[in-house]
Formats: sequence, structure tokens, C-alpha cells
Amino acid sequence: MLRHAISPERFFSQVPNEIIRHPRLSAAAVRLLTWQLSLPRDVDVPLSETAAQAGIKKTAFIRAKRELVAEGYVHEWRRQGTGGRWTTTQLVSNVPLTPDEAVALRDGAAPGSSQPTVEEPAVGEPEGRAVGRYPDNTEENTDNPSPQPPAACGVPQPLIDRGGLVLASVSHRERKLRLTGRDVQGLAALAGEWLLRGATVKELREALTDGLPERVHAPAALARDRLVRKMPETPPLGVTEPAVRALQTCEGGCERAFRPVGEETQCRDCRLDVAARPDSGWAAAQASQLAY
Repeated sequence: MLRHAISPERFFSQVPNEIIRHPRLSAAAVRLLTWQLSLPRDVDVPLSETAAQAGIKKTAFIRAKRELVAEGYVHEWRRQGTGGRWTTTQLVSNVPLTPDEAVALRDGAAPGSSQPTVEEPAVGEPEGRAVGRYPDNTEENTDNPSPQPPAACGVPQPLIDRGGLVLASVSHRERKLRLTGRDVQGLAALAGEWLLRGATVKELREALTDGLPERVHAPAALARDRLVRKMPETPPLGVTEPAVRALQTCEGGCERAFRPVGEETQCRDCRLDVAARPDSGWAAAQASQLAY
């Protein structure tokens, strides 16, 4: 299989391979999600209008939206305002989000906004790049930067972003662990290290919230201490493959070349021939069993 691809200079979007190769998302769901993610940040287009632009029919759109909601790429809330008018807020993400993580991002939006504001993280004041999001693009959604290399700590950037989302969710739910945006960014690599070592999101949350003292004077310091002190052990490496032995000539008479597994000096066929002889111990054992 030959492949040829030239990166465009502008007007392109970065889409994770997990979305393109997702085993449970239909082609319509992938097209709907990638189309929505490719829109400039200041364009407020609901999913139904995106489906119409992408040529997705109504029935296919309903099924695609249901798939995206089930997988955590789309979250939706309906609210009734003071005047009795209903409004719908939709959140689209390029990574799966739990309901708590989605709520944390939603509540970071400006009041009255129909979509989360990227410039403001889920908690605290704006401090650089928001948790779980890639670097800012231009207004035309052009000149996207190259994928971020792994962080210096050795934790892949997607896991750092995921860890930051978990921290933001914990901060949103647990009043004793209120973290600023700077705190979340500073602790995201440690949280990502937990995920790299095989910990689940639930285990990470429990490590941060179980048995909290009555009063927490320094939430960021407490969270850092727990992340470091309770860090899971590094998973053991896989079993080392045994060394491959050199070929040797069979001493059973066939003079064939074979590769021994242990200390055997005869090939498999010659050893079977010897075992099948009437005077061999194996044949005698079989005969004694048949006698009973």
C-alpha cells in the first residue's frame, strides 16, 4: 500500500485518529463531528444546521447525533429562562468527555453564551491555553500548528490534557479542592502520569477526594501532595523474549537442521520415533496403562 500526502499550508483541521477510526461511529457521525470541529471558533452553528451543510439527511443525522452523545463527543443541555423561553446549549469536543467534565467546561463559558468560550478555562481566571484544548488558531481557522511533541516529563500531551480535565471536574464538584486555572495547568502533567501508568479516571478522582480534612487551606498543595504520594507503581515491562538458539544438526540419524528449544540434540521427528519404539520407556508406560 502506497500513500502520498502533502500537508496544506492553510484551511485544514487536526482530527485525532481515534475519531477517524472509531469502531462505533458511523460515517455520518464522523463527518458531522469533523465538520463541526473544522468551523472557526466564532461561528455559532448548531448540529442540525451543520448536518444540512454536510449533506446528512434527517434520519442519518438523528442516528449520528445519538452515536456522538453515547460516545461522549457531544453534550447537550436545555434550559428555561426567566421569561419561559427554552434555549439549547451544545458542546462538541474532539475527545470523549464525561458528563462532569462537560459541565465543568460549560460552566466556564461567558454568561448567556451559546457555546463554551475557549479563552476561559473551566475554573479560575483565564491563564493561557484552556484545559483539554489545542493551541489557538487564527480567525479563519488557518495555519494550524503542528502536533505538540510529548511533554518534557515523558507524558504524552493527550494524557496531560485528559488529566487536566479530570482536575477541572474534581475542582467543580468538590468545594474543598477549588483550583485556579494556573493550578490545573501546573498539576495536569502529574494527573496525566497517573493515566499513563494505567490508573482509571475514577481511581484518580478518589485519590484526590477521599478522606479530605475538614478544612483545606491550600487546595493546590494538597492535590499535588496526593498526586505524588499516591502515584501508582510503573507497570512491569512485558516478559523478555528468550534468546533464539542457533541451528544445529540432528544427531538422531536424519541429519536435518533444527533449532532446539532446550538442550535436546534430536529433531522433533526423531524424538517421536524413539518414543514410539516398543523398547522405549514411553511405549512401555502406554502398554501398562492399556493392561488396566
